[in-house]
Amino acid sequence: MSRAVAGIIGGMGPAATVELLQRIIARTAATDDAEHVHVLLESNPRIPSRLAHLLDRSGPDPTPELVRVARNLEAGGATFLAMPCNTAHHYAGAIVAAVGIPLLDMVRLAVTRLCTLGAGGRVGLLASSAVHDTRLYADALAPHGMRVVMPARQHEVMALILGVKRGDASDGARAGLEALAAELGRDCDAILIACTELSVLATGMTMPVPVVDALDELTDAIIAAAG
Repeated sequence: MSRAVAGIIGGMGPAATVELLQRIIARTAATDDAEHVHVLLESNPRIPSRLAHLLDRSGPDPTPELVRVARNLEAGGATFLAMPCNTAHHYAGAIVAAVGIPLLDMVRLAVTRLCTLGAGGRVGLLASSAVHDTRLYADALAPHGMRVVMPARQHEVMALILGVKRGDASDGARAGLEALAAELGRDCDAILIACTELSVLATGMTMPVPVVDALDELTDAIIAAAG
């Protein structure tokens, strides 16, 4: 019997890609190998920096490499695509236009989850500065009557993101994220973790307001799409 195959556009960054795979395995109700999700993965850390392209305006456009990876996964047998990088969803339209299989939209999935929770109008957004600058989530949330609340110390959020890319997922980094989230939570109705490097640090984090992790929503959508 033919089964769905997930094609993962990974490497942005490698730790976040591994985190996605671990969550897929942990959340899949499987009793044997054959019941787990069939995944094709290209973990490609050479995809040009989204931050350099969108923030610094100094790096090359990652679109051609993202499209190349997507086409490779489709040619390899993937029946749908997923991309564990929030910032890279700025380029999602070009990827979708270049292939004949669907791309699970992590931004839409996270926003849908917030709506399902009945989150209030203020969403604290823990994300890269590129996500803030491109209004990736701000524009997706606005039609639902929600607005983004940005951390007062966004430079510290970026330091944590870059730290994970260097391999720092220490207890100190996790505590730093929890402190930033707690501070942000005082001014909002829900918190959205919208950087997969931060997802690496956020496991087990509890807050007095609802917390939605976009990587969790992508994980569940992959499992559902895989049947």
